Amino acid sequence: MDPHPLLASLRLPPLEDPQCLEGTPVEQVLSQFLHLFATGAPTKASLVQDLGAILEAADCRWLLRDGPDYASFGLLGKALCQYAAPSQQGDPSCGDRGAAAIPVFCSILNKADEAKGTEGLGVQVANAILHQMAGPVFVFAVTHIVEQPWSNPRTRPKAQEVLQGLLRVSGCQSVPEFLRGAHDGQEGWFVEVMQYLKPELTKETWQRNPATKYVFASVLQQITRPWLSQHLENVLPPSLLLSDDYRVENKILGVQCLHHIIRNVPAADLCQFNRVQVVNHALSIHLYSKEAQVMQIVLLCILDLLPILEKASLRQSNDPPLVTPSDEVLQLVLTHMEAEHQLSLRRVYARSLPTFVERLGVQITRHLKRLQRVIVEYLEISDGPEETARLAILDTLKCTIQHAWPRMTYHLSVLLKALLRMMWDVTTDRSSTPEPVKEELLQRATECLLLLDHSTSGQVKVLLQGVYQHCQNDHLKEYLKKVQVEPAEILSPG
Repeated sequence: MDPHPLLASLRLPPLEDPQCLEGTPVEQVLSQFLHLFATGAPTKASLVQDLGAILEAADCRWLLRDGPDYASFGLLGKALCQYAAPSQQGDPSCGDRGAAAIPVFCSILNKADEAKGTEGLGVQVANAILHQMAGPVFVFAVTHIVEQPWSNPRTRPKAQEVLQGLLRVSGCQSVPEFLRGAHDGQEGWFVEVMQYLKPELTKETWQRNPATKYVFASVLQQITRPWLSQHLENVLPPSLLLSDDYRVENKILGVQCLHHIIRNVPAADLCQFNRVQVVNHALSIHLYSKEAQVMQIVLLCILDLLPILEKASLRQSNDPPLVTPSDEVLQLVLTHMEAEHQLSLRRVYARSLPTFVERLGVQITRHLKRLQRVIVEYLEISDGPEETARLAILDTLKCTIQHAWPRMTYHLSVLLKALLRMMWDVTTDRSSTPEPVKEELLQRATECLLLLDHSTSGQVKVLLQGVYQHCQNDHLKEYLKKVQVEPAEILSPG
């Protein structure tokens, strides 16, 4: 058997006998490997393969006896993680490099797990190894587990084995438990993971490795309330950085990270140091986006941010503001809706409106004039077989009537005409719209008519008498008859 290049550099015999390593300190082996690895000679792939063979043949006591800081293991973990990291989105060699590094990580983790039951080593040795390698090993595993252009189908199961080995050594049953701690008061390994990721998440470095943003987002999603608040300073800047990128996929990922933070960090913590205003500014920029997929997640995120933003505004002033952040956002959304012709964006806007109305409650009366124009316009135009926008607008109208019913008399004529026109269009429609969708539209429009009738003291029933008598569409007459004979719904939204 030819000697391994790494063993040759150390002037050691081949590995037929594991005892051949006994006279050589492990730190010497690792430092020599790191030296050769940094120079790239003879080849990095063969060096990694050689180190894997050495560690596999090594005895647990030899590998872990030197301590106490085990700093060389941390350097090794970083070197291998960086070696296996993708350099571009579709890096074809990344999977092969990851496959070469997996045996090294598995051997060290297996030896660390074995050390917990070995006399003279114990759990403290395993924890010492984890403190040095938890960050790079976890990042390596997550990078190669996910199904991405740079990952390899052959190495994904092996990367899962690395992650399972890491959980086993740490005594954890799941990734969230590993990151946040298994028990109350016990610190997890999230700090170590973020310490390793932090240099890769700066404005100058985050785009060098396409896997970094996905690893960060994946780690962040695992930390929930109440654990996330203590790590806010570490996770907020990268999230803002991602959301500020010009590429759609990065915007979406960044806003998703911000949304997770908003949902899992107490409002009091977000309000400190003007953080909530910073997040609001970052999200408000996206309200002018023309990408429907970006707008969808931004509106969902802002809807959860608005209550926190309004609390912060109240703390700064004793008097309630005349115009709240919810008013400002809704005003902007309605302005965009009036001028929007892209169907995908119209659907996104329409789906968000009912929540805005529910959030504002009776204060929706401030926006009735513009909201009425939007409702009439969106009821006129079909948006395809699913009629997503029309259905959402009917829900919006229903919520609006329930909250602002004393004002409906002034808007009755316009809204009644818009509803009847839409119902006529639906009953005479010969397009590909499924019949269940048409029936849903007619049913929701009928509910709105009943609410309008109740809020205007029966005026709708009076106005529809002539329409019902002269209507020659039997299908439409069925729904008009419901308005005539059925009692109206209770107006209270609760």
